[in-house]
Amino acid sequence: MNIIPAVQPRAISQKQLVLATDLDGTFLGGNDNARAGLYRWIEENRHQVGLIFVTGRDPKFVRDLTRSGEVPKPDYVIGDVGTTIAEFDDNNFVAPILELEREIEAAWVNTGPRAQVALQGLAGLSLQSTGFRYRLSYDMDPELFDTRALDIVAEMGLDALVSDNRFFDVLPKGVSKGPSLLRLLTYLEIDTRRCLVAGDTLNDLSMLSLGLPAVAVGNSEQGLLDKLAGLDHVHIAEAHGAGGIAEAIIAKNFISLAAA
Repeated sequence: MNIIPAVQPRAISQKQLVLATDLDGTFLGGNDNARAGLYRWIEENRHQVGLIFVTGRDPKFVRDLTRSGEVPKPDYVIGDVGTTIAEFDDNNFVAPILELEREIEAAWVNTGPRAQVALQGLAGLSLQSTGFRYRLSYDMDPELFDTRALDIVAEMGLDALVSDNRFFDVLPKGVSKGPSLLRLLTYLEIDTRRCLVAGDTLNDLSMLSLGLPAVAVGNSEQGLLDKLAGLDHVHIAEAHGAGGIAEAIIAKNFISLAAA
């Protein structure tokens, strides 16, 4: 299924809805019909719907994901758990916005190798092979995980983030999906009331708790749901993945999905 935009999109700040969504388990989650319906509806309405991917994935993954034409291309990408803030061009390349990344780079400079050495040999952590610019990422075995890793990272003035009970990220202090999304929305002069944020794991908490309209899709991890309990701006969806996003678009009175 190749998707062809029906209408040339206007500037993202002028659009009725800007969807800022996690990928794995969220935009890429749910059943085939739910994904196809949401993707088709987005492309048919690109003149009034903007799309921002907010993901732990790296730029190469996003580039490869969208090249087939089966997944809509985003207007912007916040990748690497918030440490990449970028435009997405017509050639499927993620182009970092240096003005927005300057503080992130400064907060990380020379700390990655030191953090890797400090965490070396701790039980339950396996360094991922992908080379990230401003983060370290580990696969985590929750049964073997040595909690001293949290103290080590804190003592270095960095942030540690555990998500889905199987990933351990080391990030510059104060940098995560939420702050980077807010920085991008401000830079683009997007009215935050027209931005719907979607996620499913604890590494989405910082953006789901910003106070913007938000949805935790139906397959969200329990730890995230516990943190979001009682927050009126968050829709707790029943449908999984893309279906949960569509459910929230209707529940939040953005745009009818009747045509999907």
